[in-house]
This record gives sequence, C-alpha cells and structure tokens, in this order.
Amino acid sequence: MTESHESARDDRTRAVVLHPYKKSGQSGGRAVASCLEEAIGLAAAIELNVVSSEAVSLPKINAGTYFGKGTVERLGELVEEEEADIVCVDTALSPVQQRTLEKAWNTKVIDRTGLILEIFGERARTREGVLQVELAHLNYQRSRLVRTWTHLERQRGGFGFLGGPGETQIEADRRMIAVRINKIQRELETVTRTRELHREARRRIPYPVIALVGYTNAGKSTLFNTLTNSDVFAKDLLFATLDPTMREIKLPSGRSAILSDTVGFVSDLPTTLIAAFRATLEEVIGADIIVHVRDIAHPDTESQKKDVLRVIDELGVDFGDGRAFVEVLNKIDLLGPDEQDAVRNQADRDDNVVAMSAVTGAENEAFLHCLDGLLSSDRDVINLKLSQGDGAAISWLYRHADVLSRDDRDDFAHLEVSIAPDQLARFEKNHSNS
Repeated sequence: MTESHESARDDRTRAVVLHPYKKSGQSGGRAVASCLEEAIGLAAAIELNVVSSEAVSLPKINAGTYFGKGTVERLGELVEEEEADIVCVDTALSPVQQRTLEKAWNTKVIDRTGLILEIFGERARTREGVLQVELAHLNYQRSRLVRTWTHLERQRGGFGFLGGPGETQIEADRRMIAVRINKIQRELETVTRTRELHREARRRIPYPVIALVGYTNAGKSTLFNTLTNSDVFAKDLLFATLDPTMREIKLPSGRSAILSDTVGFVSDLPTTLIAAFRATLEEVIGADIIVHVRDIAHPDTESQKKDVLRVIDELGVDFGDGRAFVEVLNKIDLLGPDEQDAVRNQADRDDNVVAMSAVTGAENEAFLHCLDGLLSSDRDVINLKLSQGDGAAISWLYRHADVLSRDDRDDFAHLEVSIAPDQLARFEKNHSNS
C-alpha cells in the first residue's frame, strides 16, 4: 500500500521511500509498518521531502533489479507521478541493482547503507568523525556510479552522497579513490594517536567512565543533557548524535565519573560503519559501566535491544573483568498507567534495571544511585588525617581514589576518601608515615 505524504509543495529534494519485505508479514523479526516508519525517519533526518512511501511485499529477490519486473514498472509509474528526485530503498542493493533501477526509474536511487552514510556525513563534527565517514563512503562508492546524477541541486551539507554540483568527483576514478583512502587512513592514524593521548590523560584522573549506548532516538542525548546540564544536540531524529561527547558528573556519594554519549545503533547498521567508527566507540569498549538506554514505549523495543547487543558483541565488549551493565527503560512517560506499572515491576526485580523518563527527570536519582552502587561495590570509605606538608600523599589520593570531602585545619588535611582495597594497601605501604 502506497502512502502519500505531501501536504504542500516545497523546494526540498522529493523522495519516495520503499521498504521491501518478504511475504511473512514481518521484516527481520520487526513489524513491517515499524520498519517503514524508521525508513521514513532516516530520509527525514537529512530533510528529504518524503512525498510517498510504501512497504513492498516480495515473493523473492530478483538478482538484477531486486524487485520483480511488474513491481519495477508499477513503482516507476509512482516515481514519475510524484516527480521524485530520489528513491530510497530500505535494504542493501548491489551496484548492479542500484544502476538498473536508476535506469528503469530515470531517477537517483540510494539504498539503506548509502542513506545512513549520508546522515553520518551531515552529523559528523569532529575531525575524526568526518574522516571516518568519508572513509566509509569511499569504500562504499568504489564500484558505484556517482557522476550520472550531478544535475541534482545540492541543498544540504554532508558529503553530497545524493549527488549535486557541489559534490567532489574523485569517487568516479578508482585510482583517485585509492589515493584518497590511503591519505585518510594516514590522517586517521594521527587523529587516533591524539585521542589515545587524551584517553591516557583521563586514565591518570581516576574517574570511571560510564558509556551510554542504545538504539538511535532512544533518548541517550536527552538523558546525557539532563544529568550533565549540557546542551548536546538532542532532537526527535534518527542519529541526532554522532560524535562522542564526554562530561563529568557527580554521583550521590560525591564521587566523580565521566559520562559518555555515543552514536546510536540501528538495525542493519552497515558493517563498514561499525569498522569505521570502532575508534570512536572505544569509549564504549573501555567503559567501566555500559548503560543501555531503551525506548521502552517503542513497539519494536525488544528487536532494538537485540540489535544493540549484537553491535556491542561485534565491538568485542567483554562483560568480565568487573565491567557492569545497566539497562534504562526510558520514555515510561509515553506509556499508559498499566504499562508503566508493568515496566516498573520489571525494573524492581533487577537492581541493574531502572525505569525512568529522561524528559521529565523521573527516577534520575534512582539511576544515579544505581551507578554509584556499582562503582562503589568494591570500595571502602575511610577518613584520613594527613599533614598539610605531605603533598605527595595527598596528591596520590587525588590520583588513585575519590576524595569525597576535605577539611583543612590545624595544619592537617582531614579527608574522606572512597578507595579500593588494593589501592588502600598501596597507600599504606608507600605512605606509612603519613
């Protein structure tokens, strides 16, 4: 069934969105309607004017055109009727399928991978993010035509994956692509070394790292902003956040931690992007606590959870070695009273699950206490009285423990410290005269 979306003509690029699916009524375990809605959201994330959308049932996949002959002809009439500048096909198309459909429909065709790359190209802000997106884009474009559709007007930022006179033309020459890829890889090595220096600097400050992960648009950035009083871009858009952002937060015990907001995951995330953003997602790999933020009100919340956990597994995250995992059941404010009660009961049965609303701030304190408890489970809180002149001992405590409070009087520093048993033993051994 085709759905028309246009209410008034505007000057944005006109797009038709298609979600192909097998006739089972589901698409990869998800409701077809939900998958189509997500595909429309991906197109809207780069401000395409979605004039029509359709979930297309397929008895089988055609090797040359993906869709059957009759479906290609029918959709071609739709594309012509809607005067579409681009067709977004919500699946991975081979280069041959993409080129054949472009000829059949006489318009630009982009698949799910290309669309996500375009979104990432617009969202990337840091030098590393820009380089990684371009690297993934060049690898994707190696075997694909890009010169054909340069008549399309460039109306947005990003890398111009959709075509346009502002688009660089190096993608059309495979030799130039190889040269550019090599150059980007060298630049990335430099940027990665710089990031590692920053990471080493953070390691010298004994703050644990808490990484927020989750399906795109699950509310990670909203939660991040609420807890850190920041203004990270948070909007009801897919992939609103791309580059990692880190801020210090204070937990109820008084100890500090680093909270990291990361790119959202999505089903069928291109493997090239998982590889390209591995360095960016190292904040997740090295985190002390991984917080999985879920949109519990979304109809496909369980499938989204599986997708996120699969990507985390692909990143090689091991939950051994003391790493903790917390699940946040976010957006409970969008549920009815009975559903809210059920979700809260689910959270009550597990100490590492919190039901909350990042928008309203409900249960923020419960969430912070959960993090605090996990980080403090192997620590002792002790009171120390050190001579003001013993700067080495005091400095060591600031580097290797959490100084919860300090009161300087009578030539002494009175410290309340949260410290791991092994670190306390080291302190007592090296500063026994303190």
